[in-house]
Amino acid sequence: MNAAVDPVWSATSEGNVLVPRSVTGRCWVMRGADDRAGLALAQRLGLPEVVGRVMAARGIGLDAAEAFLDPTLRDALPDPSVLAGMDEAAARLVRAVVDGEVIGIFGDYDVDGATSSALLARFLSAIGVPARVYIPDRMKEGYGPTSPAMLRLRAEGIGLVITVDCGTTAFDSLETAGEAGLDVIVVDHHVAEPALPRAVSVINPNRLDDTSGLGTLAAVGVSFLFAIATNRMLRIQGWYEKSGRKEPDLLGLLDLVALGTVCDVVPLVGLNRAFVAQGLKVMAKRRNPGLVALADVARVDSRLTEYHAGFLLGPRVNAGGRVGEAPIGARLLMTQDPSQAAELARRLDEWNNERREIEAMVLEQAMAQAEADAGDAALIVVAGEGWHAGVIGIVAGRLKERFNRPAFVIGFEGDMGKGSGRSVEGVDLGSAVIAARQAGLLVNGGGHKMAAGLTVERSKLAEIKRFLDERVADDVARNAVVPTLRIDGSVAVKGVQPDFVESLQRLAPFGAGNAEPRFMLPSVRVAKADVVGAGHVRCFLSGADGGRLKAIAFRATGEPIGDSLLQTDGLALRLAGKLRPDNWQGREDVQLIIDDAAAA
Repeated sequence: MNAAVDPVWSATSEGNVLVPRSVTGRCWVMRGADDRAGLALAQRLGLPEVVGRVMAARGIGLDAAEAFLDPTLRDALPDPSVLAGMDEAAARLVRAVVDGEVIGIFGDYDVDGATSSALLARFLSAIGVPARVYIPDRMKEGYGPTSPAMLRLRAEGIGLVITVDCGTTAFDSLETAGEAGLDVIVVDHHVAEPALPRAVSVINPNRLDDTSGLGTLAAVGVSFLFAIATNRMLRIQGWYEKSGRKEPDLLGLLDLVALGTVCDVVPLVGLNRAFVAQGLKVMAKRRNPGLVALADVARVDSRLTEYHAGFLLGPRVNAGGRVGEAPIGARLLMTQDPSQAAELARRLDEWNNERREIEAMVLEQAMAQAEADAGDAALIVVAGEGWHAGVIGIVAGRLKERFNRPAFVIGFEGDMGKGSGRSVEGVDLGSAVIAARQAGLLVNGGGHKMAAGLTVERSKLAEIKRFLDERVADDVARNAVVPTLRIDGSVAVKGVQPDFVESLQRLAPFGAGNAEPRFMLPSVRVAKADVVGAGHVRCFLSGADGGRLKAIAFRATGEPIGDSLLQTDGLALRLAGKLRPDNWQGREDVQLIIDDAAAA
């Protein structure tokens, strides 16, 4: 054990309420763990007790502990053929490669779509096969493959199109593609219906007939397995030997897999955990000019982590699809030219700043509408004229966090509205939207459990509100009664030292399915607080034990958390948050990322 860690850490049993109601209206509850199991993990693996307990609280047993701490593809990677449709898809792509067909890649405009598109394009480029990458315009074309887009690709002489992160429910447009003589392979992960669209193959671990058990993969993870299967089939058929080409370095593409997996907020367990852990190592080598340029414009000067991927790099890749030019994110991730990468990253950074301004305006209007209309509804649905389609998903996420209920934000242009939804744990929003489309209430719609999109006529807005509310009411009642914040333990300010925080980093990468440990500081005073950046509140804390700690609450200005930090009047607070290393300018320090506050 680590003597510098254990004496300052304490925990209580599962379900113990630490704070009945915080400044944000949340209940702080101790995340329970079997203390004996935690101690056994710590002793077996030579870890501080706090690390063992946090692992036990996440259900990590002795048998799985070593693989959890050191996730490798050698242990986690399955045979791609376990995915339904994989072998048929790989055979068709191999035929296209061998015959010299023109290949198209049609990707979604978000990070998962951009990384999936770039991954397959880079794989094909590495074996000397150029591909035409098509990313639709969010405003003009909407989500997924449309008939005009498919016909356009066919007119360009393309014989095979691979759709990535979309296509599973594109029945009409893929029927049009088939009639035009265009073969389509769908690589996706969104909720599927019993029927599948017309395609050579649909690779989707969430097909109802798929038994792979890989349903938590992001589309970029499925795309990586597709590249492995295709590469293997080319090798078996002797294509590399006949063509005189070397096999590509597929592991070198894991940086893209890590970025897309983190940004699509899929559970970081099993194969996803290995993808991200290994992908971050590849990212640290700075071999992808696009990712290097993104890190530079985001002013990242430390080792890239899942935090940087999710909160600094991902939003910039997304910005092109949200408020700029949709293809730019994928182009950035594909380019091998550092100067071009720098220019594309600069443009994405500018669009990201513009996106923030638009988002703030829409959020203010949506929040006011939600507060006035929410009532007892199980689902928050707000709508506004001209709300930018590029920010409604982000705003829906903010509403979900504020009300602890699924939320849809719909932006109307004339009689047609495009909406984006975000869900809470235990409520399958994608299935609800698909049911609404099947009931004839939507022009289009689909998604997965935690996020969904739809297109609705203005005349049916009230009806779709009622339908979705009734559809999710029982699940919301069961799973989202009281907003809670789960706490892993309590620490004293003086005990928050770099070695304590470094020990917690053994549990990274953090994300959905492996929550970053959150601790409570039971009694601190704000020695100094000010507003920095885009509404962040930076403060310096002092503990009764004489300890000092730097902290920050992101986007907190004007919010209850920000007010509590800026207007303490010397009163003691209880704070909850995550402890992270702070290596700014090479120093070794610690910072608390504040999630919530309450009176001490």
